Amino acid sequence: MLYAIISQDVKHSLEKRMSVRPAHIERLNHLKNEGRLILAGPHPAIDNNEPGAAGFTGSLVVAEFDCLEDAQAWADADPYLESGVYASVVVKPFKKVLP
Repeated sequence: MLYAIISQDVKHSLEKRMSVRPAHIERLNHLKNEGRLILAGPHPAIDNNEPGAAGFTGSLVVAEFDCLEDAQAWADADPYLESGVYASVVVKPFKKVLP
């Protein structure tokens, strides 16, 4: 089943985010290589794909897991959460309708 992992950053998270980004991306690439990643990306803090110093306000990951508990465990082990980039993370079942 698909799950949406919706994360909110702490204020002024950009420096922390950049310092642990390689480990975060490595985990996402693992899901991608297994064919389980549907989409992933950050929410820019301003209306621009490259927000510069404004940074990001959170992230969205949609991926396939066997169950909600597995999705939650994966989210709980994210380097962004462990390093204090994320203030909160919500994991919800997700039903893809389109495209």
